[in-house]
Amino acid sequence: MNVRRQHISGTVIAAVTALGLGTLSACSGASAAGNTDKFDVVASFYPMAYLAEQIGGDHVHVTSLTEPGQEPHDLEISAKQTAQLQESDAVLYLKNLQPSVDDAVAQSEVKTKIDAASLTTLEKHGNEVGGHAAEHDDHANEELAGLDPHIWLDPVRYAQVAEGVGKAFEKADPDHAADYKKNTAALVKKLDGLNTQFKDGLADTRTKVFITTHAAFGYLAERYGLTEEAINGLDPESEPSANRVKDLEKMAKADGVTTVFYETLVSDKTAKTIASDANLKTDVLDPIEGITSQSKGDDYFQVMESNLKALQSALGAK
Repeated sequence: MNVRRQHISGTVIAAVTALGLGTLSACSGASAAGNTDKFDVVASFYPMAYLAEQIGGDHVHVTSLTEPGQEPHDLEISAKQTAQLQESDAVLYLKNLQPSVDDAVAQSEVKTKIDAASLTTLEKHGNEVGGHAAEHDDHANEELAGLDPHIWLDPVRYAQVAEGVGKAFEKADPDHAADYKKNTAALVKKLDGLNTQFKDGLADTRTKVFITTHAAFGYLAERYGLTEEAINGLDPESEPSANRVKDLEKMAKADGVTTVFYETLVSDKTAKTIASDANLKTDVLDPIEGITSQSKGDDYFQVMESNLKALQSALGAK
């Protein structure tokens, strides 16, 4: 991913937390995450916010710490956001993805803390080890270091997380437990359908290999029998090395690769450079870290379906 990742030190987090606690009264208006008449949930970024909204329905008020279009890994929590976190009824986050969120959650007194990473299984994928996940080692628990956090791009794992979130909501807000249970079941059923779409849509393809500038699709590739080749360790703004381009060109020819995928939240410069040198096409494969005007769809399911079409086209689905 973006190697220009910036992390906040524990000292700065502590200072921000102190600032946030000192401004609780100033932030307790209608726009704040807390103090509404609903079950107030602070979500770390879009895939978590989407789960909270789908499962909570009319009973929840969801605030996302990551703005649309903001690269989630670069998030630095503001004093106001820390205050909102302190006032909320629950926080839903994905440990080891956003170190500043992990630190703020650890120091907060929110009663219900839901870590999506604990609700499914995480794995190491080749392009993650030594990449951005390794940069988080000093923030993460030892057992999480180097694990791929992109679980939401696998509909099966995302459904497992949804079930865990539903149970947590039921426990934290028992008055609306029946609705949370019903909404969770509906979402899981929809995710099961998405899994079937991907399984059927990618079952018979000319090649199983795809190139990305973002090593986000390891779980998706594993689920559907594909191989992701990520341009690892490169700043999205930098030029790839001549050797790396040659290696990718050889691999592309050997495996019948046609396309270099890039994402919506960072520059497409690297993808276009490699594609031009290796005589390949470019297209978007969206890691769905946020929905923007550039997204090919208005929500998680629409963008995932766009991703499926892009993969089918690039892999030569029959």
